[in-house]
Amino acid sequence: MKPTTLFSTLVLAYLLIGCAGSRPPTTPTTSDSPAPSNSAAPDTTTQAADAPPPAPSRAPQDWYHLDRVPRSGPGLDTRAAYRDVLQGRPPQDTVQVAVIDSGLDIDHEDLAAKLWTNADEIPGNDVDDDGNGYVDDVHGWNFIGGPDGKNVDQDTYELTRIYVDLQERFAGVDSARVGPDARDRYRRYQDIKRTFQKKRREARKRLAKVGKAQKAVQASVDVLKSHLGTDSLTQSAVRSVTSSRRDVRRAQQTLQYFYDQDLSPSDLKDYKNQLERQVEYNYNPDFNPRPIVGDDYADKTERRYGNNDAEGPDPGHGTHVAGIIGATRDNSIGIDGVARGVRLMSVRAVPNGDERDKDVANAIRYAVDNGADVINMSFGKSYSPHKGVVDAAVQYADSMGVLMIHAAGNDGANVDSTDNFPSPYYADGGRAQRWIEVGASSWEGGEKLAASFSNYGAERVDVFAPGHSIYSTVPDNAYERNDGTSMAAPMVSGLAALIMAHYPSLTATDVRTIILETATPYRNRTVARPGDGETVPFGTLSDTGAVVNAHAALRRAADRVAAQ
Repeated sequence: MKPTTLFSTLVLAYLLIGCAGSRPPTTPTTSDSPAPSNSAAPDTTTQAADAPPPAPSRAPQDWYHLDRVPRSGPGLDTRAAYRDVLQGRPPQDTVQVAVIDSGLDIDHEDLAAKLWTNADEIPGNDVDDDGNGYVDDVHGWNFIGGPDGKNVDQDTYELTRIYVDLQERFAGVDSARVGPDARDRYRRYQDIKRTFQKKRREARKRLAKVGKAQKAVQASVDVLKSHLGTDSLTQSAVRSVTSSRRDVRRAQQTLQYFYDQDLSPSDLKDYKNQLERQVEYNYNPDFNPRPIVGDDYADKTERRYGNNDAEGPDPGHGTHVAGIIGATRDNSIGIDGVARGVRLMSVRAVPNGDERDKDVANAIRYAVDNGADVINMSFGKSYSPHKGVVDAAVQYADSMGVLMIHAAGNDGANVDSTDNFPSPYYADGGRAQRWIEVGASSWEGGEKLAASFSNYGAERVDVFAPGHSIYSTVPDNAYERNDGTSMAAPMVSGLAALIMAHYPSLTATDVRTIILETATPYRNRTVARPGDGETVPFGTLSDTGAVVNAHAALRRAADRVAAQ
């Protein structure tokens, strides 16, 4: 869920429950957090023998591998694809998938066997054995690390960086003294300044409110723990509470509101931490971690910098993405990734903040030069001051036959009319042909088929894929649910890799065409539009008006190869 959506839920919680004095409030939220779930508990009324099962109140852990959740939305149908199309047919090739992200937990029990390894590099000898310009790049490369082993963790937003650059030129300048050749840049400075200051004020206000809400929610937790005489609190325990005490009933109401949104008090803590990062780092014009990297940041052609730390200080996001693509299947551990026959290459370029154009461009080039067949990009931003550098890298990948999969973003916005980068559309015209832009669908289906946070666009979003309540790998051999188009993109990357592994004669263009043509159409389904909730046909939200379907795609791939 997008922070603005979370904040709206917070405001709603204040209105429903109240947060005056010591009264406990409600309110949810997390950085890549869940959208509201069904608020009604499952119907326990006796069902007729032939009656359909009740809709579940929570997404099944593996819902995205199913055709559909009972009485709910469509999954990827991966399970049927393996059973009906791939049964008894091992992969014919190994496919390299580059995960440009925050880094990967390379020791994770469900990922370690699936890591890409540079066979031409001798680990730990401090020599560039393969001569590719990157020393000891055994499992990938880190473009936001320094030669001394330190890494960028937090970084500013691109908006902040643009503001700082323009401020150095125009702060304190009298508009009447700005020459004709600088007037456009001066007007841009004024626009950027207003936007930046507004965003920073909003983050500070939200942080203050969420801090109060967190205290009140913790008070509710403490009240119920005391009432129940327990050190831990479960959803079922909260639901079962009965009391005539007003404070206990209010505490139950507060926490029940969270659980009805498929959230927990810890989600509120996560959102508070996110807002603290925004105030302290992302919107802080005095913060600049780039000297850690040690590159000449002004030189956008520079490519040999960074370090070989493929994990980085916070690989949570990248690890979750990688697990969706290729967590080891059928090992009785954790989860099954979408694809078998894959190797996962970690290319670290995404900090806790906005990625930088120079790093994105170099990450794409590194992936291509080291054999990536698919590049997953579960990141994005609203400003790209050096878009030409990224465009050149995208053109290079496109020319080399690499399929690029990009997450459409979590603003609940129409990307046909708002900026979202990187993009397949070049600044000087034309577009990449081997690119799929992915929106997020919800497990709840029906009117909620499009996840409430997902960006959309009848022209610039190609297709939707499961991205709501996705259970996958996280660091330290753990697993958790996350939401976002960040989770939808690797569904498509995993499917693309699976097709390529079983049908290696197909080109990246073939695979893209197959995925889009076989996606299950819901063009005329009436849904709530992400962002504003207005009722619209699902077909207005993407070019295909469809949700990716692995079973249909693999059948089409088999038919295509048989006809060759």
